[in-house]
Amino acid sequence: MNEISLLEASRLSVAPMMDWTDRHCRAFHRAMSRRALLYTEMVTAAAILHGDCDRLLGFAEAEQPVALQIGGSDLRELAEAARIGGEWGYTEVNLNCGCPSDRVQSGCFGAVLMERPDLVAQGVRAMRTASSAEITVKCRIGVDDQDPEESLPRFLEAVAGSGVRRVTVHARKAWLQGLSPKENREVPPLDYDLVLRMKERFPELHISINGGVRTLAHAEHLLAQGLDGVMIGRAAYDQPWDILGDADLRIWAEPASLTGPEEAARAMIPHIEAHLASGGRLHQVTRHMLGLFAGRPGARGWRRILSEEANRPGAGVDVLLRALASVQTDRAAA
Repeated sequence: MNEISLLEASRLSVAPMMDWTDRHCRAFHRAMSRRALLYTEMVTAAAILHGDCDRLLGFAEAEQPVALQIGGSDLRELAEAARIGGEWGYTEVNLNCGCPSDRVQSGCFGAVLMERPDLVAQGVRAMRTASSAEITVKCRIGVDDQDPEESLPRFLEAVAGSGVRRVTVHARKAWLQGLSPKENREVPPLDYDLVLRMKERFPELHISINGGVRTLAHAEHLLAQGLDGVMIGRAAYDQPWDILGDADLRIWAEPASLTGPEEAARAMIPHIEAHLASGGRLHQVTRHMLGLFAGRPGARGWRRILSEEANRPGAGVDVLLRALASVQTDRAAA
């Protein structure tokens, strides 16, 4: 994927989400949108250096455009992980400076790096030198007692000075003490206006916004205000058709890939069959599909059948088809 199309793809992206945005989730999301930028789960730089790269980094070419998100602060490890990511075919390697969990704090990466913009800049320079991929950053507006009006522009100035051209800003503070990771996604107030001011202050930066975006209409509104991109997390996972089904048409003015959620379900059959043939379990794919009919007649039956039956030994495509038939029956009765 060339630079221009990667910039275009980042107008709407699906956030990296631990335990969620694995290769099966990405295949499902890609079936609904040809254009949206997808991300891996966060992988630590150390894991890439010492772990099973096929399991951690493997992806299908059909998932492109797809970006790798890594976590870390050791300059050597970051550089080597970015180099490996580029060799595996990722067109973007994103440095996580926003995750607030205890684990990332103890390892000096994630949101705690908001307090160390100079270290982030050094890490980004090392990554850019080592890798063929574009290096980007995802951050918060600040942490703990930082004043975001001061901490965010200082951070953005540092990363821009290191050569980063694209940044995604989660428009909330992260409280490293006193709030759980889940609470950090919901409790700190959103400050979209601050992120909009940062776009005015750093016009050369491609800035995407993340946090609290629940609808495609909201994403369109934020783009219309002058932001370069919108990243959506939980809503894209919980209501995938509502976010991605019309995204190609509404964000990029291109024909939609599919006509409805039923077609999205059927589009996954070849992927499921290949996964089962390689020894995988049905649940490993369909767990990402539970929200496909969210808010529509038949959603309850769809979720129930997949939740109860997909994890049983020997479960196959027939379970998916039975769940789909349940949706159609409920829709006819509605």
